[in-house]
Amino acid sequence: MDSQQVFTFGQQGLVLLLTVSAPLLLTVLVVGLVVSIFQAATQIHEATLSFVPKLVAAVAVLAIAGPWMLTSIVEYLQRTIQAIPTVVG
Repeated sequence: MDSQQVFTFGQQGLVLLLTVSAPLLLTVLVVGLVVSIFQAATQIHEATLSFVPKLVAAVAVLAIAGPWMLTSIVEYLQRTIQAIPTVVG
């Protein structure tokens, strides 16, 4: 196994990580921004007001995009495990 193959596997893993986590992180970021703007406009600074909408949004995104996320991760792991004999031998 040469260093190029190691870097390729690592790069594919990082790209997959960014691709799979992006919908969840972006959704929570947008919801947090909207809640922060609402809190600044109304001067209501309650901790649960920022936490609960983020939690609900995260659960909704996981319910919608979860199967795609899981399928992507499983396919990557299958490709990686199936490549072990060609890399080692």
